[in-house]
Amino acid sequence: MRIQTVGLGSLRTKIIVLFLLSTGLPHLTTQEIITAERYLQTVAERYGVIRDYEAKIQIRAGGTDMYGTVSHLSPSFLRIDFTRPAEQVILFNGDVLTIYLPQYNAVLNQAISGNARTSGASVATAQGLTLLRRNFIPVFVTGPDPQPLEKGSDELVVLLRLSRRSVSEGFREILLSVNPQTKLIRRIVGTSVADGQVRFDFSDMKVNQGIPEQRFIYDSPASANMFNNFLFQDTD
Repeated sequence: MRIQTVGLGSLRTKIIVLFLLSTGLPHLTTQEIITAERYLQTVAERYGVIRDYEAKIQIRAGGTDMYGTVSHLSPSFLRIDFTRPAEQVILFNGDVLTIYLPQYNAVLNQAISGNARTSGASVATAQGLTLLRRNFIPVFVTGPDPQPLEKGSDELVVLLRLSRRSVSEGFREILLSVNPQTKLIRRIVGTSVADGQVRFDFSDMKVNQGIPEQRFIYDSPASANMFNNFLFQDTD
C-alpha cells in the first residue's frame, strides 16, 4: 500500500510539473527580473542616445511656482528661459552657471565643479544620471508597475526613490517619476537635508531636434550688474 501511495504521489507531481511546463513556467524562467538599479540604468541608456532636447518645465520650491522652457545639448549644456518670472534665465555651459534676474537687473555667475552638478534639472541628462547612479541607491516605491503620477491623475509613471550614499550630497533623497513607454523623466522631487523640497516637472519633451550650441551663449543686458562667485568661493 505504501508503494502505491508513493507511486500515486509521483504521478501527481509529474502531472503538476507537466502542467506548469505547458503554461507559465517557461515565461517565469526566461523573464528578466527588473531591479530598481537595472531600471535606472535603462533610463540612463535612454538619455545616453539623446543629443539634445527641449521641454516645458515647471519648478516648485518654497510654495513658489516657476514656468519656462528648458533646452539641453549633450553633454552638459543646459538653459531655462522663464515665462514666470518673465525674462529670467538660467544657463549652464558645462563650466559656468549664469543666472539673470531681471527684477534686480543682475547677472550672477558661478564656476561649478563636478561635485556640485547632481542637482535640479541637470539630473535629466545622461551626465546627471551617471552621477545619480554613482551617488544614490535606488529602490522602487511601489514596484516596477506604473502608478498614477499623483492622486486622481490618469498619467502613469514608474516611481523610484533614491537615497544618498554619502552625506556630502545636497539632497538626502530624490524621487524620480519615469514615463514607462519613453523612459523619459516626467518629474523630479528632491528633498534636502533640512527637509526642504524642490520639484521639477517636464512635459512636451522633443528630442534630437538639432539644437545649436549658439543657444547656450547668453548676452546679458549692458546695464545689468555683474556678480561673480555668488554661491561660494572657488577653492581649486
